[in-house]
Amino acid sequence: MTPRPTAQTRQAGHLDPESCYRAVKSRDRRFDGVFYTAVRTTGIYCRPSCPARTPGYANVTFHPSAAAAQAAGYRACKRCLPDATPGSPDWDVSATAAGRAMRLIADGVVDREGVDGLARRVGYTPRHLSRILTAELGAGPLALARARRAQTARVLIETTALTHTDVAFAAGFSSVRQFNDTIREVYSASPTELRGRRGGSRATTGTVAMRLAVRTPFAGRALLDFLAHHLIPGVEVAGPGWYARTLDLPHGPGTVRLDVDDATAGGETAFVTATFALADLRDTTAAVERARRLVDADCDPLAVDDHFAGDAVIGPLARATPGLRVPGQVDGDEVAIRTVIGQQVSVAGACTVTGRLVAEHGTRVDSDIPGLTHLFPSAATLAALDPETLPMPRSRGRALVGMCAALAAGEVALDRGPDRDVVRHRLLELPGIGHWTADYVAMRALAHPDVFLPTDVGVRNALARLGHEPAVVVAASDRWRPWRSYALMHLWNTLMPPVPVIPEES
Repeated sequence: MTPRPTAQTRQAGHLDPESCYRAVKSRDRRFDGVFYTAVRTTGIYCRPSCPARTPGYANVTFHPSAAAAQAAGYRACKRCLPDATPGSPDWDVSATAAGRAMRLIADGVVDREGVDGLARRVGYTPRHLSRILTAELGAGPLALARARRAQTARVLIETTALTHTDVAFAAGFSSVRQFNDTIREVYSASPTELRGRRGGSRATTGTVAMRLAVRTPFAGRALLDFLAHHLIPGVEVAGPGWYARTLDLPHGPGTVRLDVDDATAGGETAFVTATFALADLRDTTAAVERARRLVDADCDPLAVDDHFAGDAVIGPLARATPGLRVPGQVDGDEVAIRTVIGQQVSVAGACTVTGRLVAEHGTRVDSDIPGLTHLFPSAATLAALDPETLPMPRSRGRALVGMCAALAAGEVALDRGPDRDVVRHRLLELPGIGHWTADYVAMRALAHPDVFLPTDVGVRNALARLGHEPAVVVAASDRWRPWRSYALMHLWNTLMPPVPVIPEES
């Protein structure tokens, strides 16, 4: 039997060739994005599930990242497109320095701030971070960023009508020549050849439609219900099968619309369609990564659901809603602000109060999507407010303004760069920030997969409705490690009210 993707295949940053080869022979899609197979005789690298004939064991090598395979001189397979896979679940489960760095690289930090900026965010010197990434992922930060740029460029070439110059800068390349050379080296084809190889609809300039790869099963409707239930007026809207929101990106504002549905075929790759409207195409990489983390795209749902299979409480819920995701975020500061505002009030009440702050202090934006009118206000903007004037109890207003001041000053960073336990500790040091708030922020903003909220009223109500004794179940909740965040979402999902159907405007 093939081992679980993130267990035996990768140990202490190293791949076990025997386990990897068994996965390749079985064409197990669960391993796509966990490692890559390079074939010496052809000079190409593939995803483990590539439908091509399985090469002999002596002719293959295994690499922990697409960048490592490219650095070893291999080009991407044109049949299985190995770069178009979800990322490794290990990046969030273990949250090592390498995993945290990969999240920032995917957000375009290297393109905007260089290796020095990346290292500063993760908390290491550039040299030490390069050593860590090379040991863990087989390539340094520049090579990893280059691989990410190449993938973004390929998708833009094949799915939009953007000029090659626009594609080059949207993907993060510093010059058209660098773009051309990289595409030829990685894909063994020119940009013109890539564009001619695949048909499909083409977006207009300024609008970019992309497919976000997610592992299945994928409970897209439950994810959509959660997002729709927590809408902030002006920032978010939703309708049947879709969700849209504004984005505050490094070079300007934007919007994203996600078309979401369930995908039940376990172990395969499904896609969420994301349509971006960007003021500056240089923000394409950041916008895509933020949409991916919003839908928890890199989750390994089979590993999560298997863990709950024999559990009397979560097992039936996981079977009823396979592939349930933990909704992420497009901005960590926003999650923290919304969490503090929502302390000890109903979801509807929190959304109303937050909507008032958005209308008064958010930046207005133009959008073709009705209802999207503002960017969420920045931490710096809210830090400058008088707590006494906020539409909430004074103690909560002081906690909100104090936390925003810490976020704006960089004393607390929610960009997933620092160690999340350190971030949680710093949050708890702030006045008015308790364990529930810090843990909820860790789950949503930092993608912590192992958060549980034992004092949460919703958890206890859900357990009581299911016929369990809340105190007994909560006391034994450690058995759900390391996936307690997903257990929490399953319990909350039983309380989710029907979302009103909002007809889409023509």
